Amino acid sequence: MKTNLEKVSSLQRKINVEVPIAVVQNTFNRIFQDLQREVTIKGFRKGRAPIGTIKSMYGDRIKQDVAQELIQMHYIKALTEHKLDPISNPEFEFDVPSESKDFSFSASFDVRPEVQLKKYEGLQVEKEKFHFDVKKVADVLENIRSSRATFEDVTEDRPAKIGDVSVVDFEGFVDGKPLENGTGTNHNLELGAKQFIDGFEEGVVGMKVGQEKTLNLNFPTPYHSADLAGKPVEFKVKLVGLKHKVLPELNDEFLKSLGGPASLEELKKTIHDDLESTEKKRIEDSYKNRLLKVLVKENPVEVPRSLLNDQKNSLIEDFKKRMSEQGMSPADFQDYVKKWDSDFEKTAAEMIQSSFLIDAIAQKHNLHCKDEDLEKKYKEYAAQTGIEETRIREFYGRPEQTSRLSYMISEEKVIDFLNKSAKVKEVSADELKDEQN
Repeated sequence: MKTNLEKVSSLQRKINVEVPIAVVQNTFNRIFQDLQREVTIKGFRKGRAPIGTIKSMYGDRIKQDVAQELIQMHYIKALTEHKLDPISNPEFEFDVPSESKDFSFSASFDVRPEVQLKKYEGLQVEKEKFHFDVKKVADVLENIRSSRATFEDVTEDRPAKIGDVSVVDFEGFVDGKPLENGTGTNHNLELGAKQFIDGFEEGVVGMKVGQEKTLNLNFPTPYHSADLAGKPVEFKVKLVGLKHKVLPELNDEFLKSLGGPASLEELKKTIHDDLESTEKKRIEDSYKNRLLKVLVKENPVEVPRSLLNDQKNSLIEDFKKRMSEQGMSPADFQDYVKKWDSDFEKTAAEMIQSSFLIDAIAQKHNLHCKDEDLEKKYKEYAAQTGIEETRIREFYGRPEQTSRLSYMISEEKVIDFLNKSAKVKEVSADELKDEQN
């Protein structure tokens, strides 16, 4: 076997391999012999057909098998010879194999970049200062009451006001033509809830039951339907009914219906603790992202193009799933991705760079996930979720899940290590610099 290595770019390599004719012939013969034992040809007992007959009937068909076997065998040998560890799947180019000549193929792939740790201790990072707004507890209580509210018809002769639930018939027109999906009958609309475009609910305020009105508005920019963004729209509206929301009292009977804490003070404490826990987690997650961004900035790493494309596509697919669940159309999604393409690429690059750096720091300071770390995490998950530990072990027993959990644990250990020396400056939320900077 002859090989030579080409350096296509700083991180891309191409190995050219030439397999001698003798090896090619042996491979052809062995595959033909295997086929001879398996096939049944009319006029011959199974396994007794002459090799010449097998070759004439199946010669072209097995060439792909021969190429695959020769490539698999000699690609690994070539990597070992040149001491290479590809970080991407190879792209192969090869000739159709023939028994009468050497077989040549090439493999192109990306290699792992060299990671040079320059500065990772004493990183200067901003962190949002925790502040709890007690008003949020009252807001949650109001939301709970609102979710259990009843609605009663307004009997007095008065105009609609913010907080009312209006019952409206409406028709929308754009450029004088009916707006697609822009018609509603007996539609319940809570005034002030911002469920419609700006100006619609405000336009209903002040109307009396039976009154008709034309609202000349504009769709916002941007809008989930790009064709309508910023365009003028006319709505013909009739107020056919008016209801007011009746909130339940925060008494023992109401608390009992919730099936939770028995007293109002206990409910408030539960809400407070949940909100505080959620807010602290948000701040910690944001801080971790900032810390990793600073780490990447101080220790730049070249990103293999293949990994960048894969990570970017993964981010886009994840975003597509979330946006489709929120009703974004495929056309609008494509426009969004095109507009924010550089942001997707930047985020993907930072994720890949941070993963290389985390691995390098873990390697240098013996912070990689160990068996005892996995054991501890299984028990921790079981305690948190109430799921039997055997089921958690079964789930993480799959190689892909084990690898993911192992990396997560290594990342946690590296973050803890970086935190010990990090120079953290706590600032209020409005003083916090944009993470993208």
